[in-house]
Amino acid sequence: MNKVFNSFLVLFLLLFSCKTDNASSISASDYEKASFHMSRTLNKHLNNVLTYQKWDDEDIFHYKVRFKEKTESFKINLKSLEKTDYNHTTKIETKKNIQVVKKNRNEFLSPNGKLAAYIEDFNLWIRNTKTGKRIQLTFDGEKDYGYATNNAGWIQSKGPVLKWSPKSDKIATFRQDARGVGEMYLTTTNVGHPKLQAWKYALPGDEKIFEIERLIIDIKSKKIIKLKMKNDFQRSTTTDHIAGRGGELLDTQWSEDSSKLAFISSSRDHKEAHLQIADSKTGNVYSLHKENVDTYYESGVRSENWKVLFESNEFIWYSEKDNWGHIYLYDLNTKKLKNRITSGNWLVRKVMHIDSDKREIIFTAGGKEKGNPYHVYMYKVNFDGNNLTCLTPEKGTHSINPSPNWNYFVTTYSTTKNAPKSILKDRDGKTLFQLSTSNTDELKENGWQEPIEFNVKARDEKTNLYGLLYLPSNYKKNEKYPVLNYIYPGPQSGSVGNYSFMVARRDFQALAELGFAVVAVDAMGTPGRSKSFHDAYYGNMGDNGLPDNIAAIKQLSKKYTSMDLTKVGIWGHSGGGFASTGALLRYPEFYDVAVSSSGNHDNRNYEADWGEKWQGLMQPVDLNIEDNNSEYDSRKTNYDSQANQLLVENLKGKLLIAHGMLDDNVPPSNTMLVVDELIKANKDFDLILFPNKRHGYGDLSNYMMRRKWDYFVKHLKGVEPPKEFSFD
Repeated sequence: MNKVFNSFLVLFLLLFSCKTDNASSISASDYEKASFHMSRTLNKHLNNVLTYQKWDDEDIFHYKVRFKEKTESFKINLKSLEKTDYNHTTKIETKKNIQVVKKNRNEFLSPNGKLAAYIEDFNLWIRNTKTGKRIQLTFDGEKDYGYATNNAGWIQSKGPVLKWSPKSDKIATFRQDARGVGEMYLTTTNVGHPKLQAWKYALPGDEKIFEIERLIIDIKSKKIIKLKMKNDFQRSTTTDHIAGRGGELLDTQWSEDSSKLAFISSSRDHKEAHLQIADSKTGNVYSLHKENVDTYYESGVRSENWKVLFESNEFIWYSEKDNWGHIYLYDLNTKKLKNRITSGNWLVRKVMHIDSDKREIIFTAGGKEKGNPYHVYMYKVNFDGNNLTCLTPEKGTHSINPSPNWNYFVTTYSTTKNAPKSILKDRDGKTLFQLSTSNTDELKENGWQEPIEFNVKARDEKTNLYGLLYLPSNYKKNEKYPVLNYIYPGPQSGSVGNYSFMVARRDFQALAELGFAVVAVDAMGTPGRSKSFHDAYYGNMGDNGLPDNIAAIKQLSKKYTSMDLTKVGIWGHSGGGFASTGALLRYPEFYDVAVSSSGNHDNRNYEADWGEKWQGLMQPVDLNIEDNNSEYDSRKTNYDSQANQLLVENLKGKLLIAHGMLDDNVPPSNTMLVVDELIKANKDFDLILFPNKRHGYGDLSNYMMRRKWDYFVKHLKGVEPPKEFSFD
C-alpha cells in the first residue's frame, strides 16, 4: 500500500513540477525573439523605400530608393519629363554656385545665409558668415531680462528665438522678462559636492510668469524699435512655447517688404487670440482680429493656419467656432468676414501654400474622405471656397514634399497595413512618376505582424474611437492573454495619432510576442477631430481619456474573447506616466498593474503654460475651508482633482514608478509627491530613479524597457522573467 502510495506521490510531484517549470518562467530566448519585433531590427527588411529626396530647383528632382541589396539614385527633369539613372556616377549633381554656410548650432541664419544671429551675455549679436565680423545689436541685456531668450521652463536652449524678415534686413524678437519668476532646482549625483542646476520655471498659479517685450531690430541702422503695446504672456497658438524648429519665433509673419509685422498675442489662459499688426519703423501696433473661446484657442493641429495677405489687403483666419477647424477670409481694411473658405464635419490640419495670384490655397485635412479620420489628405481650394479638390485621393496618410514654387510635389502615403508608396505629381494632382512602392515580402518572411486597426465607441456610446490592437504571432483563440494598454493622453497628441505605416510602433508587438494583447487608442480629449472631441475633459486633466480606454478594451474583448480582462496592465511616459498611475488609482477594479515613467503627476508642479491651458487658471475652490494637513497643499484648488498623490489610498495593484533625477522637462518632484504619499499610506510599490538622466533615459532606456517587460511578465502572467536580460 505504501509503495503504491509513494509511487503515486512521486508521479504526481513529477507531473506537477514539470507543469510548474514549464509555466514558471520566460527565458532570455523568449525576450530575444520578442525584441526582434522592433524597428531597429525590422527596418532593414522593408525594401523599395524612398530614402532621400531633394529639389535642386523648380524643375530638377533627385531621389534615392533602397532596394534589397543596394540603394539607387535618380534624377527627374520636370521640363522634359526625363528620368536619369545616377547609379554609375560618383556624385549627384547639384545646382552650382550654392554657397555652403557653416553655422554654430546655437545660431539662427538669415534667409540669404549672410548673417547668423546668436546670444552672448544676454544680448543679441550677428555674425557675417563670410567675413566672420561680429556686431552687437543690443547692449542692456541682463540675467533674467535678456534678448531672444529661449526658455519656456520645460525646455531651454542657448540659441535665440526670433524671426528674420524676408530680405534679411530686420529681426522680430523680444526681451524676456523672467525677473521674479520662480526657479526650479536639480542636483547631480556624483562623488563630492553635487552641482546645482537652477533656472526659471513658472508654475500654474504663480503670480509672476514669463512675459515678453516685443521688438524689431533694424540690422542696417542697428535701431531697436519697441512695439507700443503691453507685455505679452509667453504663449503661442500651437504649442507650449513660442519657439519653433531652429528657434523660429512662432505666431509671427513679416510682409514681403519688411515694413509690417503680423503677430498673435495669446492670453495667459489661451482663451483669447489677438491678431495685430506692427509698423516696423514706428513700432505702432493696431488690432486686426480677436477670437475668444470658452476653453482654449488653437490655430491648427500643431500648425499655424492664419496668414496676413498684405498685397491683397486680406487675411486668413483659422477657427473652430462651428466645432470643426476651418479657414475664413477677412478684409484687412474693414476687418469684416468676406467668406468662409472651407466648411463641413472635417478639419483643416495645415495650410501648406497660399497662391495670391491664382487665389488658391493648398492645405492638408482629415476626416473629409471615407475611412479613418486621422488619415491626412491634401487639397486645393479657391479663396472664395469654390473648386475644392483632393490632390491626393490615394487612401492613407500623405506626407508632402513640394517643389520650391509648388508646381510639383511628391507625396508618400501609407496606412497601418499598407507600406509607403511615393508619387511625383503636378500641382493639379496628376501623377507624373511612380517613384517607389515599398515591398513587405521580406518583412513578412521574417515574421512581421501587422497591427489590427479598430473602430469602437467612446464612453458616450456614440462617438467613434480609433486605435490599434497587437496580438501574438502565434495567437490562439482558445488561450487567455493579459491585456496591456499603452497610453499617451495628450491633450496635445494621442496614443496613436499617426496612422501611417511603421514596421514597429515602440515595443507594442514585442510585448504581444510575450503573450499579451496590446491596445492603444486615441481617446476623447486628443486632437485631430472636432473641437468638442478635443475639449472632452478640459478642466479635468485627471480624466486622461481613461474611460474611453476602458470602454475600448471591453468592446474589443467581445470580439477577441481571448483577451483576459481579469489581468490588465497599463504603461506610459511623461503625460502617459501621469495617466497610467492615475489609471491604477482611479480604476483599481479594472487596472491591475502600471508602469509609469517621468509623469507629471500633479500639474501644479509642472510648467505653467501646460496646466493653465488644459486645466485652466488655478483658483481656490473654497476660501472658507480649513487648510488640510498636507504640507504641499495649503488650500484646496481646482487642480486637486488631477493630482495623483491625493488618490494613493486607492492603490490595490502593482505600481512601478520611475523618473530621471535631472529631468528638466517634468521635474522629479512630480514623482516624489506620489512616493511620499504612498509611503505615508503604507502602500507597497516599486521605484526606479535614474541619476543624472533627463526626461528620456538615454543609454539607460533599454534598462527601463527591460524592467517594464519584467514587471508585466511577473505580475500579469505570474511567471519569472529572465534574470538581468540585456538588449545590447
